[in-house]
Amino acid sequence: MTDSTALLTDRYEYTMVDAAIQAGTAERQSVFEVFGRRLSGGRRYGVVAGTGRLLQAVADFRLTDDELSWLSDEHIVRRPTLDWLADYRFTGRITGYQEGEIYFPGSPILVVEGTFAECVLLETVLLSVLNYDSAVATAAARVVSAASGRPVAEMGSRRTGEWSAVAAARAAWIAGFSATSNLEAGRRWGVPTMGTAAHAFTLLHDTEEEAFRAQVAALGTGTTLLVDTFDVPTAVRRAVEVAGPELGAVRIDSGDLASQVAEVRAQLDSLGATKTRITVTSDLDEYSVASLSSSPVDAYGVGTSVVTGSGYPAAGMVYKLVAHQDDQGEWVSVAKKSSGGKSSVGGRKHAFRRLSDSGVARAEVLRIEEHGSDSHPAPKHAERALHVTLAEGGVPDPRWLGPEGTKLAREHHAAAMAELPPDAFRLSGGDPVLPTVYK
Repeated sequence: MTDSTALLTDRYEYTMVDAAIQAGTAERQSVFEVFGRRLSGGRRYGVVAGTGRLLQAVADFRLTDDELSWLSDEHIVRRPTLDWLADYRFTGRITGYQEGEIYFPGSPILVVEGTFAECVLLETVLLSVLNYDSAVATAAARVVSAASGRPVAEMGSRRTGEWSAVAAARAAWIAGFSATSNLEAGRRWGVPTMGTAAHAFTLLHDTEEEAFRAQVAALGTGTTLLVDTFDVPTAVRRAVEVAGPELGAVRIDSGDLASQVAEVRAQLDSLGATKTRITVTSDLDEYSVASLSSSPVDAYGVGTSVVTGSGYPAAGMVYKLVAHQDDQGEWVSVAKKSSGGKSSVGGRKHAFRRLSDSGVARAEVLRIEEHGSDSHPAPKHAERALHVTLAEGGVPDPRWLGPEGTKLAREHHAAAMAELPPDAFRLSGGDPVLPTVYK
């Protein structure tokens, strides 16, 4: 087995290439776009995440003897196609929304240009990354907004696949979460990590007090003690007795959180632990976080809801051919025409965010090229261009990769969120907060 991403795909990507090579159309220059027809769950905006991961996936899309032999043994493609695949390297151009950017229905989040064969092979792996990571980032952004400035930690690794957990931690951090419990996300992407102890640690010891003493001895008085294993008031009292009034925090993971938090805050203050923070967990989502806005909560831990997109684990993005050259080298715009809301708009698009004079976002403006894919319109007055170059000649721009690229995505997300109008932050279902305007 290799680290290649070439088989992280659907069979029909390869059979399309096989048929196109036989038909003589595989080398036609083409433009593909990634976009979503709608926002899941009546959400007001979406968040682009996964770009740094997908660029690495494109770079790793290589077919070694292992992959080629398997394709041959399974009779998936013909010998001429196997010969072509042996030298496969994506050599085209990728532009798109900067990671962390906000998107809306129709937004051309990713534009992939090259030959039909080299571009179509990337469809599944690109959508796998963007659909999951953007779903997580969108859910995470809603939680962050509901938390109103209080830190939120991602802790959902046990509620998704092992590598999805790493991707989710990265996407949630881009969207404003403060840390993750996932160590691989810390090692690979530079996401801050956190975590102390679970109920098993308390139950391991003969008494709750002994468990608290062991944890404080190992991690110091600034640690977070879990106080809901048996009886919360008793545990809070013991926690302060063991760690003193400088105890860092207590965590509550069950019960009626609103009332529990108020009671614990009063008890901590009465014990002199006025600086001890209160962290709450327990299957939180954006709605339960919002319901705790008036409670004296200092921090949240969110797991299942964020790694599952808070009910929408895929962002619903698609990858469509929008333009290609014919045999005479002329560009032709193409689009799917079908019922059921699955039609698309042909032609390569350039995306801009229209802003008010005070810098508030007003519309998503998509300018469609009438001829070819060589013209690049500049933003007009009070517009911000949304497309950046992500890969040229098949080589990813290093700015968007690794921990530094992830940090840059987080910073860009914060700036993009600051442009949104107030209606964007409503948790109730509704229309996208910005209209998509085609020019």
